[in-house]
Amino acid sequence: MNTLSIEELVEHAKKGDNTAFNKLVKLWYTRIYNYSFKFFGEHDLAMEVTQKTFISLHHHLEKLRDAQFFKAWIYQIATNYCKEEVRKQKRKWVLPFVSFKKQVDEEIFTDIKTSEKGPEHLIEEAEINKLVIKALKKLPEEQRTVVIMKEYECLKFKEIAEILQLSENTVKSRMYYGLKHLKEIFDKWNIKKENFYYEL
Repeated sequence: MNTLSIEELVEHAKKGDNTAFNKLVKLWYTRIYNYSFKFFGEHDLAMEVTQKTFISLHHHLEKLRDAQFFKAWIYQIATNYCKEEVRKQKRKWVLPFVSFKKQVDEEIFTDIKTSEKGPEHLIEEAEINKLVIKALKKLPEEQRTVVIMKEYECLKFKEIAEILQLSENTVKSRMYYGLKHLKEIFDKWNIKKENFYYEL
């Protein structure tokens, strides 16, 4: 089972193979959680979306006709639940500056490389990540979604367009304005471009 591709796991899971389905969950759970966390900046909401995503996956996987579209499909489910949670919010939620619990830091900021970096540098990167998530929360929802998918989930514009059911040009436009707004926010906070791994 360990040697099966994602597509093969999907096909097995569609036939009722619980081992294959559990393997899919193991492979994708952290990724969907991280995506949801960056969208909200809040652990409980990210957990809610992640749980709902995999419950929906379990109930409706047989409806996925072509296994090669699994990645786009699971992101589409997660994105829909993110939007659903946004609609449920009765007030605007603002991310606290440094209110992250230690275990959340360790679980979420997986893009921090620990090799060849001293403790002070790691602390600085962790703080930058917190500010990035705070800034992402300030973006309009449509821009935030595209920026997270492209810059953090490393999806291609074509994949994002399929997930969001938009044209590639629309996705690229949202990406452009999203990064533009992020740059304005970081300039206001006096955070320099070299602190980030992607182009602003």
